[in-house]
Amino acid sequence: MSYFNDDDKNSDFLNNDEVQKSPLQERLEREEKEMQEKRSKKKGGSGNGGGKGGYFFSGLVGVIIGALLVWLMLPGLVNQMPGTTSSSTGKNETTINQVATEVTTDVISAVDKASGAVVGITNIQEVTSGGFWNQQQTQEAETGSGSGVIYKVDGDKAFIVTNNHVIEGAKQLEVTMQDGSKEEAQLVGSDVWTDLAVISISSKNVKTVATFGNSDVLKQGETVIAIGNPLGLDFYGSVTTGVVSGKDRSVPVDLNGDKVADWQQEVLQTDAAINPGNSGGALVNLAGELVGINSMKIAESSVEGLGFSIPINSAIPIIEELEKNGEMKRPTMGISLVDLTDVPAFYQQQTLKLPQDVTTGVVITDVVANSPASKAGVQQYDVIVEMDGEKIETSIDLRKHLYNDKKIGDKLTMKVYRQGKLVEVTLTLTNSDSL
Repeated sequence: MSYFNDDDKNSDFLNNDEVQKSPLQERLEREEKEMQEKRSKKKGGSGNGGGKGGYFFSGLVGVIIGALLVWLMLPGLVNQMPGTTSSSTGKNETTINQVATEVTTDVISAVDKASGAVVGITNIQEVTSGGFWNQQQTQEAETGSGSGVIYKVDGDKAFIVTNNHVIEGAKQLEVTMQDGSKEEAQLVGSDVWTDLAVISISSKNVKTVATFGNSDVLKQGETVIAIGNPLGLDFYGSVTTGVVSGKDRSVPVDLNGDKVADWQQEVLQTDAAINPGNSGGALVNLAGELVGINSMKIAESSVEGLGFSIPINSAIPIIEELEKNGEMKRPTMGISLVDLTDVPAFYQQQTLKLPQDVTTGVVITDVVANSPASKAGVQQYDVIVEMDGEKIETSIDLRKHLYNDKKIGDKLTMKVYRQGKLVEVTLTLTNSDSL
């Protein structure tokens, strides 16, 4: 056998030995390979899943943190938006500081001094109810209210001045004090011509009495204060301020409701608000002194800030007379009057026979028997044109001269036209009670 053949055999043997494996080896290799593949797949799968989970977890954490930041920052952002207001809480909370300053002025001092003397007055009258089919019944009821001023205490009585129209027709009078207590009042006296009245109550609960001032020294533009009960006792003790708008004003007054002026009331004019219910209340100066009794107000849509008050200097003599005698005793002539301007021109010429240049005066329409005029020879249809040297043009002029300038027992000289001739007569004035 050759060398080469042997080598080939060995070579084939070697080759067969490397290629051919036993079944055990092949099974082991296969199982090992399968295990490697499983480990490789598991590793690869674990790596990919962990990456996705990490991203998800990181994102979730970021969302939570972002939400918390927005929640914490939201109040501050809202406060900075237009149209919003900010409020602080906790340590940064702010508080409103108040300053308690007690202010005292002349008006406050005057009101404090005088207001306690101003009271409310209720007018209670008998009112009839029922009609044709129902039996009529009479009962007492409140018909109006006004104001008054306590001006004097004498023993167990306190005296109050008010307006005549506040107490007129009263069956009963009731006074409301500053503390709300009620007092029954009695009428002392009243005077329709000056619209003044005096009533009295028990002095037991009276704590303040008004101090009379001097209305003659008031100056135009001076501050005055009105105290009263406008529109009733619901507005008890209301205070309004103003100035003296004018002095020595004359306001026509209709006393009998016939829409014809019977009297010229001498008043102070003020722009302090005076409304219904203020009547009888106080007008005081800055010293708290009573300088007027509020009496009336022109109530028209075109008029504003025009109030009137009876000057206290004019009121005092009336108050004293009413307190003393219960009425105002005035001199009288005993005649009835009508203004010449109210007489038709025909009767002025035919009946009175007046000269053409006589256009004003007062016509005597009737003479009372046994009166001063009758005793002096005054006749019906005499036309009065002068009294004590003072020209008389209207019945208001006559009353002002008679009531303001003359007293009971005084002599009065008049010039009258009688059937066209000027005649002078003198008479002695008496009290109306004597007629």
